[in-house]
Amino acid sequence: MPSLSHPESLPSSGGTSLSSSRPSTPDDGECQHGHDADQVVLVIGGLGFIGSHTTLELLKAGYRVSIVDDLSNSFKVAFNRIRDLAVKHHASRGTKMPSLQLHTLDYRSHSMRSLLDLYSESSGKASETDAQSPRGARRSRISGVIHFAAFKSVSESITHPVQYYQNNVCGLVNLVSLLGEHDIRNLVFSSSATVYGCKADLGRPLREEDLVHPESYVDDNGAEVTPASFASLQSPYARTKFFCEAILADIARADSAWRITCLRYFNPIGCDSSGLLGEDPRGTPTNLFPVITQVLTGAREHLDVFGSNWDTRDGTPVRDYVHVSDVARGHVAALAAQAVEPFRTFNLGSGTGTTVAEAVRSLERASQRPIAVRLADRREGDVGSCVASNERACRELGWEAKESVGQCAEDLWNFVSKAQAPTS
Repeated sequence: MPSLSHPESLPSSGGTSLSSSRPSTPDDGECQHGHDADQVVLVIGGLGFIGSHTTLELLKAGYRVSIVDDLSNSFKVAFNRIRDLAVKHHASRGTKMPSLQLHTLDYRSHSMRSLLDLYSESSGKASETDAQSPRGARRSRISGVIHFAAFKSVSESITHPVQYYQNNVCGLVNLVSLLGEHDIRNLVFSSSATVYGCKADLGRPLREEDLVHPESYVDDNGAEVTPASFASLQSPYARTKFFCEAILADIARADSAWRITCLRYFNPIGCDSSGLLGEDPRGTPTNLFPVITQVLTGAREHLDVFGSNWDTRDGTPVRDYVHVSDVARGHVAALAAQAVEPFRTFNLGSGTGTTVAEAVRSLERASQRPIAVRLADRREGDVGSCVASNERACRELGWEAKESVGQCAEDLWNFVSKAQAPTS
């Protein structure tokens, strides 16, 4: 297990130097978003693709942020870029840069408890009851947690299911238990459209009611409906997300003090318009757009398109591609919404379906380069179509996807071009 490291931090004064911070006293500084001045949002997996963009959007919105990331699928340079972009944003507006810290550790390690202890303080109201229940004895400076640290490859989950259940499910259970001990009960969880399973092929946009916990709901006609079980889920990865949602729903029902928001991502793509943040995994990429960029840069000879005989307009799979910055803003909206219910799910998707062939053409236009394609057999765990209904997020969170697939492609190519540019 990794030991608790001294966090690296950006002072709240808005300075650009990276300085060490005393681990016993996390940064003090102003919060510009209406929260208590000493509160912070903890982002677990905050240097990954969606995590890094969400951290940036939180800082832009005035939240103080602490990142937990073990760098197993990310790079420390992302922290520096988040910092620089946020400093530039606030400098241009004459506002104060909130504090930003990085704790390099595995969220499943014993170090996580030590870290949460640093952010806890006695309420000064301890009693005999408090000895049995930490809720009344502790107050945490962490106002909310966003959890990104899950394994996410469908194909990898099929060949390595144990690792996926250990990290995604067991890791979440232990984390939630630890948060409860520290009186932290505001959680935004990264879920996935894969929880809908074969329902994705219903031929209509997916609604949150297509998967509810427990598995029954009252439809528009007032009738009670019990959807099919999770037997229709297509991969161990999808099942881990289903199980996690079910577990979190159970926890929220048992303790109404929790506020748990599950955000079901469809297909996040693109990158920050600066071209400095993007999808840059340590391992072999499996998502469509990073694979396409490898073809464009010569790292791969061709793009494998899995299935050309799906029941879609051109035979290739239909997906709901949504700009990662839009997804990041969805997390900020979820935190700001101050949910009334203990448990709530939201789709984060554009509401528009794009075929793989159309996505390829968008990157060909953005890059002005041809993309070699090879048609391959369907993969185990794939579905033909998966498109979101985002009405609930629009109505309850005030969120909507703003960027087009074409803009996603342009931003991604900007990121790739800057990464390829020679440095002097």
